[in-house]
Amino acid sequence: LGLATGRGMNLTRDLGNTPPNICHPEWLAQQAKKLAKDHDCIKTEVLDEKQMEKMGMNTILAVGKGSTQPPRLIVMEYRGGKAKDKPHVLVGKGITFDTGGISLKPGEGMDEMKYDMGGSASVFGAMKVLAETQPKINVVAVIAAAENMPDGGASRPGDIVTTLSGMTVEILNTDAEGRLVLCDALTYVKKFDPAAVIDLATLTGAIMVALGYEYTGAFVNDDTLWSGLEASAKATGEKAWRMPLDETYRKDVESDIASVRNLAKTERWGGACTAAAFLQHFIDEGRIWAHLDIAGTSLVKADTDLCCKGGTGVGVRLLENYVHNLR
Repeated sequence: LGLATGRGMNLTRDLGNTPPNICHPEWLAQQAKKLAKDHDCIKTEVLDEKQMEKMGMNTILAVGKGSTQPPRLIVMEYRGGKAKDKPHVLVGKGITFDTGGISLKPGEGMDEMKYDMGGSASVFGAMKVLAETQPKINVVAVIAAAENMPDGGASRPGDIVTTLSGMTVEILNTDAEGRLVLCDALTYVKKFDPAAVIDLATLTGAIMVALGYEYTGAFVNDDTLWSGLEASAKATGEKAWRMPLDETYRKDVESDIASVRNLAKTERWGGACTAAAFLQHFIDEGRIWAHLDIAGTSLVKADTDLCCKGGTGVGVRLLENYVHNLR
């Protein structure tokens, strides 16, 4: 198990460290297909932009409109449990490069935006560990992959887009793109009738303001799920801190002209909480769900005693421990 976990973490780091001219959505899809080819217990399906358009996954498509690299929805299934057992679903944000789109980021540090697919990388690593250790449980991984670029076809602030759920989103800032790809992915996973859903995303700079680089921000709507994640965090040394999910934040992302808005009315204040509240709008009542904001923990900017510069592999040990404890 230890060796498998190490290999899973190395895969996560390698994916994150790969240059963005190589690591784009289709390349990520190819890595998922390779994982299925290497491990018979993994089944991979990839939805292209035409399939997503037919289904109505318009927010993922909206994020990718400004790029020559088309978006992909990547689905990996591991079925180690009984056929009747509901799967646990992992969802990863896979923005392979994030310029901010029309709401362009400052140039300083933009090279680090190749790590904006850190959530998807963590999910890849966790699935590799499952494939090598084969616990008796069902797990489905869904990765929403897109590249956020600015060109004449890119989404604009002021656009309104209809999501897969049927709700509409008022796009006020194209740099708040992670929640746009995740909302369609979180709607898509309902087809699996999951026992629980855990998404991982480098979602907000605000979580780094709140918790720095030490703790992953955990937004969890179920105490039992949080107890399991907290125990795994302590067991693996991957620190996580439970953050509030409050009705006030939900109201803060409601729009006057659409169902929701991707920039809260309070804008920068409580940004990690309002981002989580946006995602919560796409979680059915009664669905057990956790959102892990790993923006501060997925990357180190200089060599340390514990990790070399680059991707940390965060999330792999936490997810592996949590999933194996469910058996």
